[in-house]
Amino acid sequence: MERISVLIADDHTLIRQSWSYIINADPRFKVIGECASGEEAIELAKEMRPNVVIMDINMPGMNGIEATQLIRKFSPGSKILGVSLHTQPAYVRQMIQNGAMGYVTKNSPCGELFKAITEINNNRKYICEEIKTILSDTMISHEEQHQGLNALSRREIEIIGFIRKGYSSKEIAGILKLSVKTVEVHRYNTLKKLNLKNSAAMVNFINNSQLGIAS
Repeated sequence: MERISVLIADDHTLIRQSWSYIINADPRFKVIGECASGEEAIELAKEMRPNVVIMDINMPGMNGIEATQLIRKFSPGSKILGVSLHTQPAYVRQMIQNGAMGYVTKNSPCGELFKAITEINNNRKYICEEIKTILSDTMISHEEQHQGLNALSRREIEIIGFIRKGYSSKEIAGILKLSVKTVEVHRYNTLKKLNLKNSAAMVNFINNSQLGIAS
């Protein structure tokens, strides 16, 4: 069986050498090149036409996201595997949108790296377990928050509207003819129902939700 050819792009020499050693130790793969920048990765991909490019996102000069887009243009047969310390879903989306077939973090075990290489070489997208867990937790959190919206009372929604405009509890109490303590209780209950930590998080959530609160 022909070995899967791999190009490694990472600006840290020790990481490149370590990956090269680990990947070459598996008979399914063969590292055919290493480089330390996005620009070098593009040139090597043009010349060597690797099956898979392991692409670090953060490199000096051209970053991995920009390099991915150009490699897909100049070496369309090469599959790109994004690798990074970043676990934010936004980075994953950017890499996939720019042509990457997969994404693993630098916390991923060797077995998962091998699986990712194999999967994307077979034209199947691959996202590592760490990112999948983060995406799942984020989705559950958002669902809980939107369920919490339905549990808000009219008074709580009214108070949120004032909080959104920057009013203090004392000012809200004066406008609604309530005690400051009552307003604080409503604020606490609202945060609890929405699973949020503070008023700033509440305002951000309301601004990004479909809750009809007048500005």
